[in-house]
Amino acid sequence: MRNNPIAIVPIRDGELASGGAESVAEAGGHAILIGSGGLRAVDQLRGGAVSVRVVETDSFRPASWAATLVSMVADAPYLVLPASPDGRDLAPRIAAILGWPLLTGALSISPGRVTVARHGGLVQVDQIPIGRFVATLQPGVRGTAPDRSEPTVEYLDPEFTDEMDATVLEVFPPDAATMDLAEATRIVGGGAGLMDSDAPLRFAQLAAVGEAIGASMGATRVVTDAGLVPHTRQIGTTGVVVDPDVYLAFGISGAVQHTAGLGHPSHVISVNTDPHCPMMGFADLAIVADAIETIGVLLDRLGAGVSRVEAVAGHG
Repeated sequence: MRNNPIAIVPIRDGELASGGAESVAEAGGHAILIGSGGLRAVDQLRGGAVSVRVVETDSFRPASWAATLVSMVADAPYLVLPASPDGRDLAPRIAAILGWPLLTGALSISPGRVTVARHGGLVQVDQIPIGRFVATLQPGVRGTAPDRSEPTVEYLDPEFTDEMDATVLEVFPPDAATMDLAEATRIVGGGAGLMDSDAPLRFAQLAAVGEAIGASMGATRVVTDAGLVPHTRQIGTTGVVVDPDVYLAFGISGAVQHTAGLGHPSHVISVNTDPHCPMMGFADLAIVADAIETIGVLLDRLGAGVSRVEAVAGHG
């Protein structure tokens, strides 16, 4: 791996961090996997990696990991980590120890140019790095095109340095209401069809529906530009690129900037009064109905009444 860019991908129980395979591809196929379940994680990279080094360790200790990894990557021209929660925790620690600049939220990474998203994804900025650097790659922006090649795999057993790390007392399951959209397996999305005179209430209702079914709430750009939903909840090529198992779209027409950021959901349900809009053609199940009324019916059926909506809206 000497003189090659290297992707550093945290793993937990054999699962790559979100965007891990894309980070490996962006680094030319050279990777270090660190965490638990390395053998299973390597299988997820077959066909998309050239060389993989696996560092097996149990608990997530970013300070200790960073101090141990720097000696393995000091010759690389640059490092790529996924902009997943673990990747965002590990990347600045590595950059600080090496004294390299850190470029976050990258859309593409090359030796002479790093394109990053800024201002909630509304602006793309080209950064021209001087010397070596660390970058985090947004999950879902690149994709992968695996072939049939097999990577070389080396298993390492380094001595971890005794760095001060937080003690993990308990790991709770993710909260669908607050988790990163890029990692959500179920998403309810709202578009311009919910923007009536009571639009803030409509999106509180949509969030309550999502909470009731264990889904995260997202929205289209027109909604986030209006300030109804934070830009961190914007789905699309200029927002967050997602890849859920289930996507429910309410009042979304389906502009290409939105649908291009949906990945490949296993199931798509669209509710819209326009049967001919792109989102209805994209859906597995297209329901011609008023999205606002449909959400109201769902709230009643799910038992997510006024108190839940008020709590989601911050009034409870």
